[in-house]
Amino acid sequence: MASLKDLRNRIASVKATQKITKAMQMVAAAKLRRAQEAAEAARPYSQRMDKVLANISAAMDGQDGAPPLMVGTGKDDVHLLIVATAERGLCGGFNSSIARKAREFARELLAKNKKVKILCIGKKGRDSLRMEFGELIFDLIDIREIKKMAFSDADKIGRKVLGLFSDGEFDVATLFYSEFESIISQVPQAQQIIPPQIQSREETDASVSYDYEPDETEILEDLLPRNVSVQIFRALLENGASEQGARMSAMDNATRNAGDMIDKLSISYNRQRQAQITNELIEIISGAEAL
Repeated sequence: MASLKDLRNRIASVKATQKITKAMQMVAAAKLRRAQEAAEAARPYSQRMDKVLANISAAMDGQDGAPPLMVGTGKDDVHLLIVATAERGLCGGFNSSIARKAREFARELLAKNKKVKILCIGKKGRDSLRMEFGELIFDLIDIREIKKMAFSDADKIGRKVLGLFSDGEFDVATLFYSEFESIISQVPQAQQIIPPQIQSREETDASVSYDYEPDETEILEDLLPRNVSVQIFRALLENGASEQGARMSAMDNATRNAGDMIDKLSISYNRQRQAQITNELIEIISGAEAL
């Protein structure tokens, strides 16, 4: 049985931990609002980009000379998995859920005898995947120094991915991230960005006819590379909001658990202290009666 001193030290230690988790919860709550606003502001632009690509793709249906970024290389032998996670932990299952989805996707591809390459954005994804797929991870993009995610940061990653595609390093690229829904709900996503998953003609506004100036091919030459960076940018913003929401929820649970542990330790301490006082009283009474 633990001594009274041990219980006091344990209670003090848990209280110190509770202060830290409470402070982290408050910091995450302060960051969450800005991150959520940024993620929600990026969604309409990303969704509109998809619709524009869908309309242009419908206009080019049946024509020759479509860019490889839109139609692919004609093969799907080599897959690039872009796994975007956080640089830090203590955010519940946020990182592990993204890594789990990427892991399952990679296993399915390998079972079909496909070649898989993994590009990690954030070290937590690499840490989760390297035990099973360490030899498949060829690069890690460090985002620790980025305090506020900007489009220029995502564009650097997008240009790197486009360079790999131009060099024939892969045929299909899939982006893994977590979409923010609420503080307690972040949904892992797998989005194919090269070639992009274009909506079918029935899903687009096929009843409207558009005239493009310049022609569709020239527009796509500029729009398709930008779309890769836009989708990566949106994914990183969604991750930012999801990370803070998950951390806020995790730290709230940790603070509550610390409070419960303090209550239990305090009860044990009081009971043991009461038993010790009772024993001391019994010894005093017994000694008095012996005189």
